[in-house]
Amino acid sequence: MTEMTLIQAITAAMDEELARDERVFITGEDVGVRGGVFRATMGLIEKYGPQRVVDSPLAELSIVGIGIGAAVVGLRPICEIQFADYIFPAFNQIVGEAARFYYRSNGVWHVPLVIRAPYGGGVGGGLYHSQSVEAFFAHVPGLKVVIPSTPHDAKGLLKAAVRDPNPVLFFEAKKGYRSIRGDVPDGEYLVPIGPARIAREGDDLTVYAYGMMAHYATIAADMVREQDGIHAEVVDLRTLLPLDRETVLASYRKTGKALIVYEDNLTGGFGAEIAALLAEHAFEHMDGPIRRLAGPDVPGVPFAHSMQEFFMPNPEKIAHAIRDLAAY
Repeated sequence: MTEMTLIQAITAAMDEELARDERVFITGEDVGVRGGVFRATMGLIEKYGPQRVVDSPLAELSIVGIGIGAAVVGLRPICEIQFADYIFPAFNQIVGEAARFYYRSNGVWHVPLVIRAPYGGGVGGGLYHSQSVEAFFAHVPGLKVVIPSTPHDAKGLLKAAVRDPNPVLFFEAKKGYRSIRGDVPDGEYLVPIGPARIAREGDDLTVYAYGMMAHYATIAADMVREQDGIHAEVVDLRTLLPLDRETVLASYRKTGKALIVYEDNLTGGFGAEIAALLAEHAFEHMDGPIRRLAGPDVPGVPFAHSMQEFFMPNPEKIAHAIRDLAAY
């Protein structure tokens, strides 16, 4: 095992996949000489050359369009969108084209494409560098949407995404790039796309989360266990599409109470899908209201740090919501 940060694990995954398969290449704004705005691709152009680590124009539409074309003819592109906020110019390419190739061709055409993008707030990025966009894409059959919360999962899931025959959106919590640390196996391993992870076991209630919020939820679960004797189970979804419905429902059937945490706007966020799933398929196990803790319904994460802290869920807010639900 080697201790890594989240960003180090992501870099290691791309390095290994570039070395393993000559069809793999990376493209995006500043991914080459600069090593990426967050340095996720640092050192890779020196190691693999400018034909495999390709600096692109500032044009997300063309980054994804080129990735789709390359994938259709057998390459394995990793397209970086510098911030998830800027993925929208490529929305039609992703939703209208990449997601539908396999279905429209009756399984003949594959699009082995990975689109990486840092998402979320907490870094003082303001309205245009802090958005959570996962709910838009988790609505679309034909895509896979992956959001890891640990270095172990980030490396294993990214390697699995590169080898997947169809498009994967891989969202990375930029707030956790250097603040989340964990042990990563030194040898070759994959984490399968799909299954959720029980990050903390408990039987009083279940907290559902992903990405940075899954990390915060584990901290909050430890806090309330130590301070209040509340045993909260934390389900780290890891993959939103396909969703591990079995694990989601099994945990709720055990605890009977659910708190769903995400930093996107409350209304229409992915947590609403979890709430609907529980209400529809496990109503008879309900022992309290299904609660959501999320960002407020405002257009974006404010730049001012005081307002940013108001917007973002954090371990203390999650712990407070756990205590409130446990007492119901």
